[in-house]
Amino acid sequence: MTTESTRQAPLVGLRSEGSVDEATLAYARTKIDAVLTRPGLPAVTGEVRITRAAAHHVGHPWSATADLRVGQRQVVATAEEATGTEVVDRLQDRLRRQTGKAAHTRDAGRSTTAPPWRGGATQDHVNP
Repeated sequence: MTTESTRQAPLVGLRSEGSVDEATLAYARTKIDAVLTRPGLPAVTGEVRITRAAAHHVGHPWSATADLRVGQRQVVATAEEATGTEVVDRLQDRLRRQTGKAAHTRDAGRSTTAPPWRGGATQDHVNP
C-alpha cells in the first residue's frame, strides 16, 4: 500500500477586509485547507475573501466569498452570518458541497471539440 505523504497544498489566497481579527483568519485557513486538501480533488487555485462590515447595525456584518478553480471548473461560494466563525463554517459547508460536485462531475461524451479559431485541435488531411 502506498500513500501520498507529500500532498501539495492548494494555491488559494486568503484576504480580509474590514476589522477581521487574526484568530478568525487562522480558523478560516484551517477550515478551508481541510476542504481543499481532500483526496481526489484536482488542483485548486483561487482566492477566499472574508469581510467584516464597519456598520454595527447590519444584521449579518460578516461575509465570505470564495472564487476558486477546481481542475477545469469554476467554483463560487458565498456566505453571510453574524459572527466570524459562523461565516467560516457556512462557507466551509458550501465549499465542501460544490468542490465535491466539481470533482465528480464528468463531461465525457457531452462536450464538443472547440473549433480551431478557439484553440481546438486541427486535423491535417494528408493524401499519400
